[in-house]
Amino acid sequence: MKKNILVIGGTGKTGRKVVQNLQALQHHVRVGSRKATPAFDWENQDTWPTALEGIDAMYVTFQPDLAVPGAYDSITALVDLAQQSGIKKMVLLSGKGEKEAERCEQIVIQSDIDHTIIRANWFNQNFSESFLLEPILAGHVALPQAEAKVPYVDTGDIAAVATEVLLNDQHNGQIYELTGPTALTFEEVVHEIATATGRSIQFTPISMDAYTQMLKEIELPADYIWLLNYLFTEVLPAAENNKITADIEKVLGRKPKSFSTFVSETAATGVWNPAVVETA
Repeated sequence: MKKNILVIGGTGKTGRKVVQNLQALQHHVRVGSRKATPAFDWENQDTWPTALEGIDAMYVTFQPDLAVPGAYDSITALVDLAQQSGIKKMVLLSGKGEKEAERCEQIVIQSDIDHTIIRANWFNQNFSESFLLEPILAGHVALPQAEAKVPYVDTGDIAAVATEVLLNDQHNGQIYELTGPTALTFEEVVHEIATATGRSIQFTPISMDAYTQMLKEIELPADYIWLLNYLFTEVLPAAENNKITADIEKVLGRKPKSFSTFVSETAATGVWNPAVVETA
């Protein structure tokens, strides 16, 4: 039976892949974004009822992260509306080891809606589609918490898990923690990317204060700076967040994509190669 599924954040790192997966399976997919028709805008609740109308299930991502101030109120309002709208299933993307995000999870868990929680570790794609791409292109990555090891997870694997749990009720009530198969330091990550691209990319450990100042100088939004501070000071240093889980294999019956495979595939696209400026 084909379902009507709303993917909130349907143009984002995981959401767009969930949309592709569901469309390939011929489900009826509504992309939840400000530019979609009908639109879904987290900052304009008047857009929500039309976006949820006629929907059976929904995949929910919150930008920039469930841990940020304001997310709790937004998720509360969304869950209330989803219950009124007759939504039967909700899959929430959360952050592994983020205590603030777990408050938002509880809103979904305590609702009357069938649900699955996906707690994902840091994405592989943070290095190719997000805030770490620019320093890689510049050839110099400076970050705090240099000693922290992170089992980066691929957004393709997250999307595959999200698709599976959206469509199969056997996952109702479950919390899955998704990681990649190997934990790496930032320096190890930069070395892998440099090797794969044949470039010289340097890594420099810096203090949290220096990093925060750098973020302010490049004029990142205040909520994004708050989030990065939270992730670097509260989430990355916690030992339990470096633990590798088997939940991707549990759900999908296969191993997660390794960071090395991600690097090899991504290097082949040329995204890590700085644009060459031709001179006369």
